[in-house]
Amino acid sequence: MASFDIVSKVDPQTLENAVNTAQKELQTRYDLRDTKGGIELNKKENTILLSSENSMRVKALEDILLGRVVKQGIDGTSLDFSADEQPSGNLIKKTIKVRAGVDKEFGRKIIKAIKDAKVKVEAQMQDDQVRVTAKKIDDLQAAIAVLRRSDIGLPLQFVNMKS
Repeated sequence: MASFDIVSKVDPQTLENAVNTAQKELQTRYDLRDTKGGIELNKKENTILLSSENSMRVKALEDILLGRVVKQGIDGTSLDFSADEQPSGNLIKKTIKVRAGVDKEFGRKIIKAIKDAKVKVEAQMQDDQVRVTAKKIDDLQAAIAVLRRSDIGLPLQFVNMKS
């Protein structure tokens, strides 16, 4: 049986490089030069903390970060900007989660997209990845093509192809 795994991961070193270049750009931009706060990466929790005096500057920090992440080759959908801003003293903070792994909700979407395409493969959820198996490699390639066309809302990588 041929198989491959569908995962969603971000290279931590590339993410760190993107955050570092965003911090450098923050220091050199004229409109944000005297801003308190900044951009901080928390590797353990896999989050990025943006902080500034007002919401407009936090939005500017988001734009800088997103631009740098995309320039480093990381898919922009791997960052979850849905969290609300929280006031903290005289600063406004926003925590951005970096999506790593395929959770159950996205796993169901992936499996549903494969089943709706009626490709002769079997997909099953395993921890934070989806394993797809088939008798022929051509069917696996058809499943990959279906997933690349569909909009899951998560950057997907196809790894561990075995024949």
